[in-house]
Amino acid sequence: MNDASDIIPFDDFLKIDIRVGTIVACDPFPEARKPAYKLKIDFGPKIGTRKSSAQITTLYEAEQIVGRQVAAVVNFAPRQIGPFMSEVLVLGFPTADGDVSMVTVDPVVPNGGRLF
Repeated sequence: MNDASDIIPFDDFLKIDIRVGTIVACDPFPEARKPAYKLKIDFGPKIGTRKSSAQITTLYEAEQIVGRQVAAVVNFAPRQIGPFMSEVLVLGFPTADGDVSMVTVDPVVPNGGRLF
């Protein structure tokens, strides 16, 4: 894990493609080692809908997050998580208890917008 004092060139930041998308489906992921959901996220017409696994079950009920906009890295290689292929990394911060609080957007913005 990087320390806040680690300096990287700005061009390294530009390599990470962080986009906003709307969660359109949230299903249980009972096969996961740690409690998780399987998410489908709409990133707009250029990127389309992508799948992700997210360990957010402590803070969020499935019904609560459908329709929410989240930030995700869309240009990492897909990652096999048990029987599920995760295509994007939903971003979050740890709470004081170590649970994951998703990075969300307020107010609503067009799906597919890139973080800058």
